[in-house]
Amino acid sequence: MRGKPTTPSTTNTPNTFSIGGEHRVARLGFGAMRLPTGPGPGREAAVAVARRAVERGVTLIDTAHMYGWGANEELLAEALYPYPDGLLVTTKVGVVRSGPDGWAHDARPESLRAQVEQALRRLRTERVGLLQLHRIDPGVPVADQVGALGELQREGKIGHIGLSEVTTAQLAEARRTAAIASVQNRYNLFERDHEPVLEACEAAGIAFLPWRPVAAAADSGRSSALAAVAAELGATVPQVLLAWLLARSPVLLPIPGTASPVHLEENLAAADLRLTASQRRRLDRAAAPDRRDDRP
Repeated sequence: MRGKPTTPSTTNTPNTFSIGGEHRVARLGFGAMRLPTGPGPGREAAVAVARRAVERGVTLIDTAHMYGWGANEELLAEALYPYPDGLLVTTKVGVVRSGPDGWAHDARPESLRAQVEQALRRLRTERVGLLQLHRIDPGVPVADQVGALGELQREGKIGHIGLSEVTTAQLAEARRTAAIASVQNRYNLFERDHEPVLEACEAAGIAFLPWRPVAAAADSGRSSALAAVAAELGATVPQVLLAWLLARSPVLLPIPGTASPVHLEENLAAADLRLTASQRRRLDRAAAPDRRDDRP
């Protein structure tokens, strides 16, 4: 978001990460996808949760055109505009609505430009600090897609460029056209098919935003070790899963989402949870047999 000029910082700490050498954010962010956007009490509660997240120190909020086809971006603007200094709201473009409930790739340069312009209007800003390509469009050369975002970057409408759901080959190809500041792929304790992408991000100092970070919480029976570690720490299973991500790599920036103020507080408390080396080894051993590729 455009606000007062910020001083670029490349200094990372155990709890912070500098995205693109400009936006130093708390590593535990917030995913806005689950916030209800319809009228009424649900929307009022969603606005309150978004505001509470920022009050509690969240400085990275993730949204996308696809989340309500713009409604989620509008909700965040209603809740948070004018944006406080230090807050990075990142959105995603590159897919469009197809039918009543479907979506389709559309990362043609002219379409990306139109989508970015629409996002700027919905977010009430002149510049998106981090703009992510939601999916690589298989029908458009990667250089054309990333090049279009690079042009918008040079115009000052985008601060930094990110990618979502990419392979190591796609990441390398994109980096030949423009600097890539972030990758957002599905990743958690039990779903680690993107380990090679994470390693590439570590080597290049690229932020990795794991989506579905606490997926295993819905079925904690998959690992008795997970439940045992949670009991040892007096924590919830989602908190252990978030703590594992924060300990796994300094470039991992989990973005758990919720519409519940109680769950928001629980998620944010995971930043202070510390796993012992023994607990991490037990979790890794328990998760290894379950790794599989079930990405959408």
